[in-house]
Amino acid sequence: MLLTRKNTSSISTGTRAHSGLVASLSRGLSHAVPTIDRRAFLRRSGLGVGAGIAASQLSLVKKAEAADPAAAGNGTGKVEVKRTVCGHCSVGCAVDAVVENGVWVRQEPVFDSPINLGAHCAKGAALREHGHGEFRLKYPMKLVNGKYERISWDQALSEVSAKMLELKKASGPDSIFVVGSSKHNNEQSYLLRKWMSFWGSNNTDHQARICHSTTVAGVANTWGYGAMTNSYNDMQNAKAALYIGSNAAEAHPVSMLHMLHAKEAGCKMIVVDPRFTRTAAKADEYVRIRSGTDIAFLFGVLYHVFKNGWEDKKYIEDRVYGMDKVREDVLAKWTPDKVQEVCGVDEATVSKVAKIMAENRPSTLVWCMGQTQHSIGNAMVRASCILQLALGNVGKSGGGANIFRGHDNVQGATDIGPNPDSLPGYYGLAEGSFKHFAATWGVDFDWIKKQYAPGMMTKPGMTVSRWIDGVLEKNELLDQDSNLRGLFFWGHAPNSQTRGLEMKTALDKLDLLVVVDPFPSATAAMAAMPGKAGDLNPNRAVYLLPACTQFETSGSCTASNRSIQWREKVIDPLWESRSDHMIMYQLAEKLGFAKELVKNYKMQKIKGMDEPVPEDILREVNKCVWTIGYTGQSPERLKAHMRNMNVFDVKTLRAKGGIDKETGYSLDGDYFGLPWPCWGTPELKHPGTANLYDTSQHVMDGGGNFRANFGVERDGVSLLAADGSFSKGADLTTGYPEFDHILLKKLGWWGELSEAEQKAADGKNWKTDPTGAIIRVTMKNHGCHPFGNAKARAVVWNFPDPIPQHREPIYSPRPDLVEKYPTHDDKKNFWRMPTLYKTVQDKNKDIVKTFPLIMTSGRLVEYEGGGEETRSNPWLAELQQEMFVEINPRAANDRGIRDGDQVWVKTPPMAAVPEFKGLKVRALVTERVDAGTVFLPFHFSGRWGGMDLAKYYPEGAMPVVRGEAVNTATTYGYDSVTMMQETKTTVCQIEKA
Repeated sequence: MLLTRKNTSSISTGTRAHSGLVASLSRGLSHAVPTIDRRAFLRRSGLGVGAGIAASQLSLVKKAEAADPAAAGNGTGKVEVKRTVCGHCSVGCAVDAVVENGVWVRQEPVFDSPINLGAHCAKGAALREHGHGEFRLKYPMKLVNGKYERISWDQALSEVSAKMLELKKASGPDSIFVVGSSKHNNEQSYLLRKWMSFWGSNNTDHQARICHSTTVAGVANTWGYGAMTNSYNDMQNAKAALYIGSNAAEAHPVSMLHMLHAKEAGCKMIVVDPRFTRTAAKADEYVRIRSGTDIAFLFGVLYHVFKNGWEDKKYIEDRVYGMDKVREDVLAKWTPDKVQEVCGVDEATVSKVAKIMAENRPSTLVWCMGQTQHSIGNAMVRASCILQLALGNVGKSGGGANIFRGHDNVQGATDIGPNPDSLPGYYGLAEGSFKHFAATWGVDFDWIKKQYAPGMMTKPGMTVSRWIDGVLEKNELLDQDSNLRGLFFWGHAPNSQTRGLEMKTALDKLDLLVVVDPFPSATAAMAAMPGKAGDLNPNRAVYLLPACTQFETSGSCTASNRSIQWREKVIDPLWESRSDHMIMYQLAEKLGFAKELVKNYKMQKIKGMDEPVPEDILREVNKCVWTIGYTGQSPERLKAHMRNMNVFDVKTLRAKGGIDKETGYSLDGDYFGLPWPCWGTPELKHPGTANLYDTSQHVMDGGGNFRANFGVERDGVSLLAADGSFSKGADLTTGYPEFDHILLKKLGWWGELSEAEQKAADGKNWKTDPTGAIIRVTMKNHGCHPFGNAKARAVVWNFPDPIPQHREPIYSPRPDLVEKYPTHDDKKNFWRMPTLYKTVQDKNKDIVKTFPLIMTSGRLVEYEGGGEETRSNPWLAELQQEMFVEINPRAANDRGIRDGDQVWVKTPPMAAVPEFKGLKVRALVTERVDAGTVFLPFHFSGRWGGMDLAKYYPEGAMPVVRGEAVNTATTYGYDSVTMMQETKTTVCQIEKA
């Protein structure tokens, strides 16, 4: 399959003439059959449940009303094509939405997109349904006597804000925890972190905590930035690719286009996974490991690299600190027999993988949540980084650490959104950081400080993975005045979190629960269903506020490769839904800080109500987030990229010429989406950075080097790059620290700033200079990197294990290995609360006798995330109608289970809840998993211990497909750096129902 673009006539954004193409695209909703016919995979679906779903959808389509019903569907109405981006995974597939008289009637993948090349997965192909779905949350609702009742927006906003202020007065601002969303666009993510700062708490977080927080921490502490180093597209340049803990064929389907093209060019593909996945089916080599043993495998590979002298010695000498210590550790601890004992892979296989990676450079390494969601996830991702450093693959086209993120804007939400330990751009919580943002926001620093409880402004908040314990833990053990009493789920699926049984108890004990979401989510049903006697707080108030989708507003989103794309607004908000940033503003009005929140933004009228203009929010981001280069991507540049996708090269993402007709902007030399860091002001016209740390390119062409973020020396050894290691064309040809006003003055470059710039930048560094002049002079005039030129760290002294160490999961199936590879010691105060490691592991050392199967989880191609949105889509629900567990034939036969049987999945936490029988799911007997492992998808909710929760959803707003949530069954266990939950490795038993 050659990846070539389909040559079509360009269709510009805006109102269209009645061309043949537009006429064919512009069938009204009352003529829905062409939409169904277009999706052949749906047309071929069987009868039964699916047919009923399709029929109900057709009746829904008839209900839609256009501005002029008589004109709808006949091509005589106003037809527009709005360019947007798929709202599911992080690949960033572009979509052209055809809108007739305000109704979204058709969609087409964008063939000019260098990312998706006109392709869609099942979820992308069914995207239009989110703009029409009848299962949306339509109105504000309140839980009254166990049932949801419709209320007005005025009542909802007034009651929610009054309750918030009541809790703040009684228990302080930290008594409320706000879970943001990886579905928010960049502007909303940024605004929510600003909103929380004005509320006065760092108790805010989002989905990245429980998907890739270990990646961000591990990778950033190795070489500077915690993000994908290259791109999906650049994988076409790889000669070998190792996927470990990534099932891209289902989780990131369109990304496989680029890998398959690489395979056509000879790339060797290796997949390492406990399960034979659809990705593994495309591999040249498949390696099955025991879940949770990635370090043993990776360092087993590294053992053979060192033994055979395959490491890149010059690269290590110039650009890596501490590899000698890693070599010593690996050769001593990870001999082939030890590797096989821990992960189950024999020497010949491990050696073969090492040889493929070494002999086919540049070779890339891909990982996802299969590697991150462990109690040692931070160490696992560092082991991956170290292998790539040893091979000299980082900072090379075709190499790198290609980390595939999950949601459409989880990267952007991580970069500039609601994190408990940082302000936007990973600025820390020091007072200097708050002062930097206070200046940008135009508010007084002391005013912000007064919103916080004394001493809490600079203290990291709780994490979303542990809000349950923020409610339930003994107050004297928490590092804040009050337990959590209020909770916002602002676009978050509760079934994506572990310890679901305890979560139900925590939900019942709250004083305030607010769900802000286009769908009611599993939260609504969990809150409404009866819990244990005595748990329910009689004063609890529960509200559901309908947010619109990203197709009913505009804004930017950041794909996994750091490219930023601008979504046009496709349709107006449906029903009574409102945009997330409008809701933030309206709550701020009630809470008393609306003026401060939006003082830098113009307001626009949406359905007669004020809403901050997204472009103005992005312009504010451009003025302050220097750390990661979110400053060069002005709305105007991003929109020009979206209008002119055809000029960008598929392999390099770089524009070859091109002038934007609307603005006259020259696209030549830009990388698509201006992947961050895009340095300096938009006027500097930095092209973005396609491949991080690439010294073969000038910094003004997207080149770079490793970041000097950890000092200049350690134990007398320099941490800066060696002499002769520098970015192409740099005036400084050796390592150097990050730039500030002092270094510029010492080098004699200070005079290159204007007098006004000198005044503003004096006493500042490149991260806090409000003019961007330090960056401009350093890069444009002298070819140097503002963040310095240092070595990557193979040894990280600020982590629990400076060199990654294998440690058995908290719930391990191998008691013999627990003694050899024990977990960490307990922590008394970690992210504001005690966290247990060794205590839990020791208590459950022999748990395998009762629960002998390893339980792991993952994605399906049909659904995404917690699944509420995709399981409410009739077309996708038709494709995957039931929750299931994959079990090996040997394990099934030993338990008297046949394919298709209903079974109970039981795990250790259920012992504390005798009335809870387990997860009742369908058995899929398959050799995809080995005899000691079972797999469950994590997209389901709406059933609880065999009980259907349909009656507990708001009327008419329950998902089409409901099933047991795997995380109802998952166990306690958290990463020792980031508090990532351990979902990929726990234990269970399965019985026939």
